[in-house]
Amino acid sequence: MSSQVQVQEVKNTRKVKGKRLTVRDYESCVGCGLCMLACSRRQGYLGFGKSAIVVRSMGGFERGFSIIVCRLCQDPPCVRACPMDAIERRGIVLFVNYDKCIGCRRCAEACIVGAVQWDEEQNKPLICTHCGFCAMFCPHNVLTVQEVELEVPE
Repeated sequence: MSSQVQVQEVKNTRKVKGKRLTVRDYESCVGCGLCMLACSRRQGYLGFGKSAIVVRSMGGFERGFSIIVCRLCQDPPCVRACPMDAIERRGIVLFVNYDKCIGCRRCAEACIVGAVQWDEEQNKPLICTHCGFCAMFCPHNVLTVQEVELEVPE
């Protein structure tokens, strides 16, 4: 079952300041996965399974790596897809209310960049909160956290 979410024009917005994780230089990424390990560790786990950031090979060192993280959409399809209103925006960042979440995966299906990761053990989504913890462990300074001002729905 595939749920498609249409992109809607957002009319009433406000500007909000906050921190945003950004990729400084894709070409410097060697795919070591330390950012993923740091993210999982911040959640209290070892390994890659609880990471909200994902590094994928585009075909080895010759083709580079892709870093997948929440893009902080102005009108997030994942939020609109959730039948329980379990995903909410706080400032510029999205947070999951795990008490409301029923594990239906509609948020993951709706994300146009594939940034909603899945915690198989808890059957809940993992969405990057742009805390920047992963950036501190990147040995090649691929990731950085910047102060930004984004327009978000009122």
